[in-house]
Amino acid sequence: NLEQTGEIADGALLIFPSAEHLEETSIRYLRAGREKAGKTLDGFDVCPTVPLVVGDDKDVARLADAFRPHTALYVGGMGSRKQNFYNQLAQRMGYEREAAEIQDKYLSGDKEGAAAAVPQDLIDQTTLLGSVDRIADRMRAYAEAGVTTLTLSPGDLPLEERIASLRAGSEALERAGLA
Repeated sequence: NLEQTGEIADGALLIFPSAEHLEETSIRYLRAGREKAGKTLDGFDVCPTVPLVVGDDKDVARLADAFRPHTALYVGGMGSRKQNFYNQLAQRMGYEREAAEIQDKYLSGDKEGAAAAVPQDLIDQTTLLGSVDRIADRMRAYAEAGVTTLTLSPGDLPLEERIASLRAGSEALERAGLA
């Protein structure tokens, strides 16, 4: 649990982070754990892994489609109906109804339906999609939300495309003024 992580660790590896919701979904629990241990978040590494796909800003919806099955697996199928951390995370981000629908479909075997039920906004909030400038803006938002280290995951692309994506991610980091 995140509070215990804050209490005993020197950092946290996060998945499906949303800059817009990081405080209420993660940071507040990490901070509570740090306070329990008599510490602050100073020097504590908040390190989410964020999928990265570089492309035209006009294609963000299409780029997001590649993440629907992955997101559906986590929100719908990782754990039981009562014990799914990622489903609960999506709910804390304001997607209560959608998370329930994704889980219902996934657990009933309708994985395609579950993927189709993943909201575009959820994917957009938890990935870095689009142009280098758009990605730089999102990186700034993550930094402002409390992220100290951002791990970029270029996904299941051919090697040359992954390398190009990581180079673009590096460029975005520089444009964001965070390098």
